[in-house]
Amino acid sequence: MTLLELRRSLRIRLLAGTLFWIATSIAIAGWGLSSMFRQHVSNQFHAELRTHLDQLTAHITLDAQGRPMLSQPMSDPRLGRPYSGYYWQIDRVSTPSSAIAAPTRGYLRSRSLWDHVLQVPPDTPENGEIHQHRVMGPQDKMLGMVERSVLLEDSATATSSSLRLIAAANESFMEEPVARLNGTLWLALGILGAGLVLAALVQVLVGLAPLHRLRTALAKVHNGETQRMEGDFPGEIMPLIDEFNTVLGHNAEVVERARAHAGNLAHALKTPLSVLANAANTHQDDATAELARLVTEQVGIARKHVDYHLGHAQAAASHRIPGSRTPLQPVLDGLVRVMRRIHADRELQFDIESLPASLNFRGETQDLQEMLGNLLDNACKWASQKVCVHARIAPATFTILIDDDGPGLGPAQRIAVMQRGVRADEKIPGSGLGLSIADDLARLYGGEVELDNSPLGGLRAALTLPACPPSPNS
Repeated sequence: MTLLELRRSLRIRLLAGTLFWIATSIAIAGWGLSSMFRQHVSNQFHAELRTHLDQLTAHITLDAQGRPMLSQPMSDPRLGRPYSGYYWQIDRVSTPSSAIAAPTRGYLRSRSLWDHVLQVPPDTPENGEIHQHRVMGPQDKMLGMVERSVLLEDSATATSSSLRLIAAANESFMEEPVARLNGTLWLALGILGAGLVLAALVQVLVGLAPLHRLRTALAKVHNGETQRMEGDFPGEIMPLIDEFNTVLGHNAEVVERARAHAGNLAHALKTPLSVLANAANTHQDDATAELARLVTEQVGIARKHVDYHLGHAQAAASHRIPGSRTPLQPVLDGLVRVMRRIHADRELQFDIESLPASLNFRGETQDLQEMLGNLLDNACKWASQKVCVHARIAPATFTILIDDDGPGLGPAQRIAVMQRGVRADEKIPGSGLGLSIADDLARLYGGEVELDNSPLGGLRAALTLPACPPSPNS
């Protein structure tokens, strides 16, 4: 299928638009759900760290010597398991004997840190203020941390300590749930998308199925299987079908009227022409001999023109009737029987090939009879003893080969006899229109008549015509 055909296809347009919006909607939904879940997990992660930080703040106190200590252990057991991923640390920022001094990192640490000290960035949050950072922790794992500065004062010893309280945890505890959810989420959205694509395919195929049936019905009319469009179609299409059938019926009526008028005209002309010819033949004397000869000659010419144009008009009209379908074998058999009777005195031998029953001419019966009849009659007139008929069948056409064992024609003569009214031998009865009419009829149907040398030694006439596709019931 070419790019232009793809652009014109309703099926492709509908599928492309539907698939685009399905893909866009799923991508936006997946991104939005993943972002919301990530934000939710991040909030929970830092809320848990702040809970640990609040608990650490509540438990920190000064001993009798003014040193920081925890009044009771932390409640989360993971803080006591080495490298569990949850940690706390207390850095001492100042001492009672000096103002701000270099901080003492890891003054107090959770057992989960084991021998590791968190290297947190330098920061001086206000007393009670909470800051968040990302730092490298044990086993080179990235930690999320929160910190708070606390100033502890002991009224009994008149001492104070500025402490930096830190709670941290592996960021993997936040990333892993998000990754698991993303995998499940995209799998679910993929299944949903596949279901939507399948539904779109079904909808498009089912929705456009009447157009396929419409195309099939049109093909049946074109191939001659029927003369009207028939079938069960949706209400939106039926007005089109009805109008099309009305046009077909009207066209058939016009053709029939044209045929009737052509026949009437031919009859109306032939009668006075016959009267003139008879009058010219019966009333001849020396004075009127030349006039009678001239009248007879012109009447013969007029008859040839009437016969030719009548056949041409009838063929042109019938060619425009859709739904024409003519089985070839019965027509050929009937013509051969007629030729046997016409030329019975010559005892000609007919060798007729049996044709497939499914071989049909896409046209009117009388036109096929006219073409084949003229060619067979011409072969019988010139044959010495034998006439052979066989066929060559192609996918969309067929060619009937008619051979005789007569004297044949040379290349120049073959061209000449295809002209209107030209006869190869004036001694042989005929009008000289048969081959010309057969060729004109064939060309109206998109075919042709070709003359060539016959294997029998005489002339071969090859009639090529359009064939109907085989019927599904055949």
